[in-house]
Amino acid sequence: MKIINILVPDLPESISNATIVKWHKKVGEIVNYNDNIVDIETDKVMLEVSSPCNGILKSILEKEGQIVNSHQILGEIDQLEIIKNNNINHNILEKKKYITDLKQDSVDPEQLSFILENKKEHFTPSIRRLIKKNKINHDVIKDIIKKNDKKNLQNILKKNTEESNTTISNNNFEKRVKMSQLRQTISKRLLDSTNNMAMLTTFNEVNMKPIITLREKYGEDFQKKHGIRMGFMSFFVKSVVESLKKFPQINAYIDNTDIVFYKHFDINIAISTPRGLITPVLRHVENMTMSDIEKKIKELSLKGHENKINFKELTGGNFTITNGGVFGSLMSTPIINPPQAAILGMHVIQERPVVVKGKIEILPMMYIALSYDHRLVDGRESVQFLMSIKNILEDFVRILIDI
Repeated sequence: MKIINILVPDLPESISNATIVKWHKKVGEIVNYNDNIVDIETDKVMLEVSSPCNGILKSILEKEGQIVNSHQILGEIDQLEIIKNNNINHNILEKKKYITDLKQDSVDPEQLSFILENKKEHFTPSIRRLIKKNKINHDVIKDIIKKNDKKNLQNILKKNTEESNTTISNNNFEKRVKMSQLRQTISKRLLDSTNNMAMLTTFNEVNMKPIITLREKYGEDFQKKHGIRMGFMSFFVKSVVESLKKFPQINAYIDNTDIVFYKHFDINIAISTPRGLITPVLRHVENMTMSDIEKKIKELSLKGHENKINFKELTGGNFTITNGGVFGSLMSTPIINPPQAAILGMHVIQERPVVVKGKIEILPMMYIALSYDHRLVDGRESVQFLMSIKNILEDFVRILIDI
């Protein structure tokens, strides 16, 4: 048999480290090639680390919650050439000369029996670390093993394991959990954005009846032809791109004393996932059709919820759209995603009385908000940009005739 290392994948330069979230296999368990063994989380995405071979998980070197770096060894696998239906020659297992790792929460009685009955002489790295950390005498452990003193061994190991896992508690708190790297990054970026930008927000409202009418009229045909539902987001993405063409300073960012203008239109779409908010990118939206946009948004949303999204899909972007309306938000002031110049906030569609040509009508209205960096964008341009979005949404034919 051959020992194969389980390694942290190659992390991009922008990612300094990762956190171990969950081990899906225990020491001594069979693993097959490409099985998901452990999940690690960076400040942008969750990654699944797969088994590099068939074999048996020999050791876990880094436990859940530990910070690890690119290419760091997470654990070890005893490689086996063939594993079929989990049938392994148990003689192979009986010949092992190491003590299996301790579980995080308790000492497994079966593992203790294995230690005592077979009088194992060699310790795995985790046991050695435990002994070293708690200054346990090797001879004491070996003497207990020789005497088959199961109770004493269990007490010593359990005591020290519990001490090593002790966390600060307070009766005033019901539960304390470590903030995920994603949440830490979101917190830092939001704080940096509010502290380092002259951020202002301007508001307007949109009559969504024309868009709703288009969806009712063409939605069924659209879905039959393209295999995707016609949502609201593709209308907003298209209206944003057309408006960015008119106001290029919003499709730009500040680099020290320079203003850098983007040549293309890459739009971030905010997606809520169980782990937090992520903003994957729709690239070169100026070349995408409505169906392309809807399909890509659905793809990114599904990948985000399944933790399958990759670094490239989260990197870059010139402008962000966020939709608090899906949660019922009537109005909000979205925070800019730096180094971008602005962000558009969509909100819930709500029927309200509106005066139209001197008459009161009940219309489906939506408040929209544009937060912008006042260092780069003047108030006039921000209002005109938001008005451009409003006008396109209320009369989508404007895109076709380019006005």
